[in-house]
Amino acid sequence: MPTTNSDVQAFEAHAPDADLADLRARLTAARLPEAETVYRAAPDPRRWDQGVPLADLVDVVNYWRTEYNWRAFEERLNRIGQFRTTIDDLGIHFLHRRSPRADATALILTHGWPGSIAEFIDIVDDLADPKDPQAPAFHVVVPSLPGFGYSDRPATTGWGTEKIAAAWVELMGRLGYPKFVAHGGDWGGNITTILGGRFAAHVLGIHSTFAEAPPGLATDGLTTTERAWTEETHHFWRHRAAYAKQQATRPQTIGYSLVDSPVGLLAWILDKFAEWTDTEDSPFETMSIDRILDNVTLYWLTRTGASAARIYYESHNSLDPELRVDVPSAITTYPRDIAKCPRPWAEQRYRQIVRWRSPERGGHFASLEVPEHFVRDLQEGLAAVLAAETPVT
Repeated sequence: MPTTNSDVQAFEAHAPDADLADLRARLTAARLPEAETVYRAAPDPRRWDQGVPLADLVDVVNYWRTEYNWRAFEERLNRIGQFRTTIDDLGIHFLHRRSPRADATALILTHGWPGSIAEFIDIVDDLADPKDPQAPAFHVVVPSLPGFGYSDRPATTGWGTEKIAAAWVELMGRLGYPKFVAHGGDWGGNITTILGGRFAAHVLGIHSTFAEAPPGLATDGLTTTERAWTEETHHFWRHRAAYAKQQATRPQTIGYSLVDSPVGLLAWILDKFAEWTDTEDSPFETMSIDRILDNVTLYWLTRTGASAARIYYESHNSLDPELRVDVPSAITTYPRDIAKCPRPWAEQRYRQIVRWRSPERGGHFASLEVPEHFVRDLQEGLAAVLAAETPVT
């Protein structure tokens, strides 16, 4: 049975009452702009053409101020099990849920931006102790990225995705997991790709919802659907990714607003939850307002709006074009995700794709949008990974 290293300390989340009172006061005193000039009656996705509609934001702010219960989220984190450890002089926070099953495999789940560990708290138990005895079970580790949540905020440059991946290997080793599987989406998908490509001695295989092909590949030979994927992805990065350019070049500037104004932070994050989900109008069609506010409030109370944004400064477009992943890989591409990679392109980096899926529903935040499907897909994908044999090189 894996043992906990003495360098790992138990952690409990508990925000001071004064911080919660300050949040409510700031929400009450918020100064809001006038309504957008593209008003349309709901439901209509074009309502969001200029960003978060005023009426929607007012509703969420009022709920956040008067009804939302942060303590319930803290209790859920504490029930799962929280810990911290120091790696390369930086404190790393993580959830750790051991499976009661003797045949369980260690699994690390890595979130992205503007997500957090809140993306996974509803699925940890299902992965660790599945109701179906035939489903694989996992010892689940969910770290907070450096600069996110209860992990420390880096005081120097250098904490890019390559360093984070190496830190995850160290973390898993400290927990007694010298070999493990990994999953991620968004930045977590990037880090998971690096884990599979750089640390094959430790990583049994990977599952990702964010495959990244090497640059410069031609569209010759792609199907009509695959060509559409490339066009949609190109359109996204050209016309809808101002947030990424801002955070990759001037994270400190936007960071002042994200740390000082809860309404500014909410709008910055809610905009992405609305645009990147598989919905007709509002993200609340598939996700609860409480879960989105769990995520936003975690950023607010830990004052990590600026530090989280810096992952773009550290790592945007930095994935090694020569990196290849030889461990077994399962790839799932949800239809409303922001970047979709055709399989022929993905195969140029992921050399042993053992399972490829394109579900009918879901977007960028699949673990929150379609949690039951997400869990089943992750279980089946990692089962295929574990059943495959890694080729000897």
